[in-house]
Amino acid sequence: MDLKLLMTVFGTVFLAELADKTQLATLLFASNAQHEKITVFLGSSFALILASAIAVTIGSALSHWIPPKYMSYIAGILFIGIGIWILVKA
Repeated sequence: MDLKLLMTVFGTVFLAELADKTQLATLLFASNAQHEKITVFLGSSFALILASAIAVTIGSALSHWIPPKYMSYIAGILFIGIGIWILVKA
């Protein structure tokens, strides 16, 4: 296992998830006194694990046809597009 890659991926995903809508939704669920905190934690954790598994699977499959450099461009364009869409809808 490449420890440097592991820490890079961990740091990148951790920072990207801080204060995003997923974390805020989890925070709201956890703030409800009627919800068991372990259930909220497990639900949120499993959702992130599944989303990551899907991303790894799709990324791996796409890498057979699209070079990583172009995948970075596509991801950047998608992020910008989503940002513009959110600004327009606000």
